[in-house]
Amino acid sequence: MQKQHLNHCNFADHYYNRIKLKKYHLTKCLQSKPTISELARNIPTRSFSSKDFLPIKQENEKSLSENMDAFEKVRTKLETQPQEEYEIINAEVKHGGFVYYQEGCCLVRSKDEEADNDNYEVLFNLEELKLDQPFIDCIRVAPDEKYVAAKIRTEDSEASTCIVVKLSDQPVMEASFPNVSSFEWVKDEEEEDVLFYTFQRNLRCHDVYRATFGDNKRNERFYTEKDPSYFVFLYLTKDSRFLTINIMNKTTSEVWLIDGLSPWDPPVLIQKRIHGVLYYVEHRDDELYILTNVGEPTEFKLMRTAADTPAIMNWDLFFTMKRNTKVVDLDMFKDHCVLFLKHSNLLYVNVIGLADDSVRSLKLPPWACGFIMDTNSDPKNCPFQLCSPIRPPKYYTYKFAEGKLFEETGHEDPITKTSRVLRLEAKSKDGKSVPMTIFHKTDSEDLQKKPLLVHVYGAYGMDLKMNFRPERRVLVDDGWILAYCHVRGGGELGLQWHADGRLTKKLNGLADLEACIKTLHGQGFSQPSLTTLTAFSAGGVLVGALCNSNPELLRAVTLEAPFLDVLNTMMDTTLPLTLEELEEWGNPSSDEKHKNYIKRYCPYQNIKPQHYPSIHITAYENDERVPLKGIVNYTEKLKEAITEHAKDTGEGYQAPNVVLDIQPGGNHVIEDSHKKITAQIKFLYEELGLDSTSIFENLKKYLKF
Repeated sequence: MQKQHLNHCNFADHYYNRIKLKKYHLTKCLQSKPTISELARNIPTRSFSSKDFLPIKQENEKSLSENMDAFEKVRTKLETQPQEEYEIINAEVKHGGFVYYQEGCCLVRSKDEEADNDNYEVLFNLEELKLDQPFIDCIRVAPDEKYVAAKIRTEDSEASTCIVVKLSDQPVMEASFPNVSSFEWVKDEEEEDVLFYTFQRNLRCHDVYRATFGDNKRNERFYTEKDPSYFVFLYLTKDSRFLTINIMNKTTSEVWLIDGLSPWDPPVLIQKRIHGVLYYVEHRDDELYILTNVGEPTEFKLMRTAADTPAIMNWDLFFTMKRNTKVVDLDMFKDHCVLFLKHSNLLYVNVIGLADDSVRSLKLPPWACGFIMDTNSDPKNCPFQLCSPIRPPKYYTYKFAEGKLFEETGHEDPITKTSRVLRLEAKSKDGKSVPMTIFHKTDSEDLQKKPLLVHVYGAYGMDLKMNFRPERRVLVDDGWILAYCHVRGGGELGLQWHADGRLTKKLNGLADLEACIKTLHGQGFSQPSLTTLTAFSAGGVLVGALCNSNPELLRAVTLEAPFLDVLNTMMDTTLPLTLEELEEWGNPSSDEKHKNYIKRYCPYQNIKPQHYPSIHITAYENDERVPLKGIVNYTEKLKEAITEHAKDTGEGYQAPNVVLDIQPGGNHVIEDSHKKITAQIKFLYEELGLDSTSIFENLKKYLKF
């Protein structure tokens, strides 16, 4: 499971990083609970129903068809070559002596030591659900292994179905629940398994249910959140002592405790919601450990209190973070608390001894850009993985007894010798230092003549995705420079970094992005005619705004499910997530200041006749998070502006290409879509006039077409 950070999390992503190396294992054993970071929810994109929109014919159909014919010849040749390193897998769970996972179209289990063999027991055939290519998204096994629950969905939709299978001599599906978001098992006083789950409708999750099975079947709703701007998520503390009901919006949270020993008792409130106060809870030895931003500075700090006196007036400060520090995650062990941190754009692990309050801070390898957490019930070890966009995950284990960090042995990835990672800073207009992470080949000569691909996001306090992506590695191998710009509005430098790039400070993110690109060019990394920019979802706001304000900095742009019409979207409060997102974008319906400010940067509102970079947009026909209508309107208005500019410019003007590629399905971002990846890369190579034959041959090593 790819982790997100504590103050914001994308629930569309956090369950599934579905790429596995045959040598490395990227999936998380999900039964051991999601970590605290998964409680923090933020939608990184807008969300609306597009059911009323008819499918729209893809632009430039003829030229794309001709281009794909040429590529088909390369692909046919590659089909005969072996796939070398990666394969697609689904979630798996270790519980007791068994491993639960998906094999083909079935939920299966096998003995732990036989997990990699073909000896398994079929528990349920997913084809019975009559879904199109279903896969298991998440698995939870009841404490005594009488039942297993699995959340199932398809690539074309975010809607999930939770099935409950009774583990008997002849396993049978006991129940099926639609539209389940989070779920956890608890055993009650009578040794009966109780499944708690949340119900999601229109991407809103407000209701919590609990159910029992067998002879004493029950299914009842026992909590409903009334405020539409809040979202409800369940989390079981690592020691399984408490089930927490987490109610949160962008800036505020509230947590209720359900006693794991008495799940039918009323939940206990830890602290009533206070506007602007976020907090997340873990438990150990009758004490609650609370990660919260309460007090000054308004960054995360660790507090603790007795479990029977949980209110805020009893919270004692336990550990504080340095300024400009992002808390990525927290893991609790019998005698230690481990904090995963990002400080000055570098990764650290802080190990706190709970017996003596000792702290050991470990600086991790400079190539590392992201954590992948492993759940682990072993109190002696803390395993995790480190990765970067161009380097596959590598295992590390902190052993508490030795007080040392051990790394996985074996062959070193050749990318460590053939590429460089640089940490640079750009100065924004107001003097703020903006961190950047740069990747390029070590032996590259004259970097000014190399193509550059810039990545940006800058919204919701979320970090840029720095997980391993095979296509990014292939680009670096082919001579590209990759630059990740950690602009304000994201979360790389903590909560204040987000606050400085939202609401009426959103233009800070645009200024940061402009400063980053100009700094890169000024330091000899590429040039405007070879510079490309990519973003997905809400990252499209900054990219679209830059295309309007400084198009001369770019040659080509690729956008995926981009949010481009901020004003009209936020004006419509009947749409599912508008109320939930007021604290990110503002309320233009009731606040004239917010309305006028959004008008200054909204990509759709600021299109004008001028020269634009070529733009490739991937959209999804039934995407519930970004309305197709807004993307179509943006594309049409952009083409009109380009046509008008071409008329005024006269003959000989080379107009930019604008491609709208509408994919079927309703999932928001499908990272593993080979069709999407190849289309975007092909577009960039053609726009820059580069030969793409070798890159597709290299990409074949990682992706099976």
